[in-house]
Amino acid sequence: MKLILIRHGESEWNKKNLFTGWTDVDLTENGVLEAKHAGLLLKEDCYDFDICYTSYLKRAIHTLNDVLDQLDRDWLPIIKSWKLNERHYGALQGLNKTETALKYGEEQVKTWRRSFDVRPPVLDDKDERNPKLQEQYRNENNKEMPLCESLKDTIDRVVPYFDQVIKKDMKNGKKVLIVAHGNSIRALAYHFEKLSEKEIMEVNVPTGVPLVYEFDDEFHFIKTEYLGDPELIKSKIQSVANQGKVSETK
Repeated sequence: MKLILIRHGESEWNKKNLFTGWTDVDLTENGVLEAKHAGLLLKEDCYDFDICYTSYLKRAIHTLNDVLDQLDRDWLPIIKSWKLNERHYGALQGLNKTETALKYGEEQVKTWRRSFDVRPPVLDDKDERNPKLQEQYRNENNKEMPLCESLKDTIDRVVPYFDQVIKKDMKNGKKVLIVAHGNSIRALAYHFEKLSEKEIMEVNVPTGVPLVYEFDDEFHFIKTEYLGDPELIKSKIQSVANQGKVSETK
């Protein structure tokens, strides 16, 4: 039993090295190319799907659309849920990661970005970035809308959604594709691989690269691998790891 996960292609704020979170920015030209390449990799390996899941954020939605276009599967059903959104970075959203590291120190920024249960600075309830005030979430339960999240908070919404919704499709024999975000995918990696809090801190997910998870019939994790050129993937992972370092010049 296999599950394919893809982090969206490079976004406008990835390129600018900004904390993005729930900010609804689009893909760069390179991000579109990454998405299309991901689709071609899946096509070359003869992957096919029955149903797709993504977040409410356009960088993931547009990546999924580009992938399906390469597979000639534009007609597949797509289910969108905010439960697959990126981690909410609170008041850090829109700040440059390197400049923030200069101000607060690299270790503090790494803690905000990669720690398990430390939340970033919280948004003011009246801030326009509050999802309660945004159109995408007008039909959602306001009490569930975060003003900031730790990775643990993200896990607490992503994993139950997977177990209660997506996993049922897989158990019913459907081939599933999920296009989401760095931290929502890290949440699933933590869950699938039973990683420790220390281990998940070192996990970095590259943009636009298909990630294959394989399970046995009892849904026990067997193995995982990225599709594509290993050296390019290694470079992309390192690029993600370097975000927030003072020495980072991207």
